[in-house]
Amino acid sequence: MAKLPDQFISIRKRFEKFFKAVENVGKEAKASGPLSKKTAHLIQLAAAAASRSEGAVHSHTRRALEAGAKPAEVYHAIILLTSTIGFPTVSAALCWADDVICEKAKKK
Repeated sequence: MAKLPDQFISIRKRFEKFFKAVENVGKEAKASGPLSKKTAHLIQLAAAAASRSEGAVHSHTRRALEAGAKPAEVYHAIILLTSTIGFPTVSAALCWADDVICEKAKKK
């Protein structure tokens, strides 16, 4: 498993009850509908790209791959956003997804 960002670890330690509540919201949201885990992470990946969150793109790329997504599916989920969020933002998100995909390929 990838090392978690220091800021993430710090928030989890400093605000344990808050963090637990956030985790529970995420779990309940995923459990409340028919979408697969893979599809849910691809949707969250798209939202992360749209909000220009490098850390969240890394996280949801990793989680989508762990849930069975292929790299081509990750890339497609991002490039589908081009007409909505623009090419520069899509380009950045593809770069962030590559960080995870290329690192995973090196470990094989």
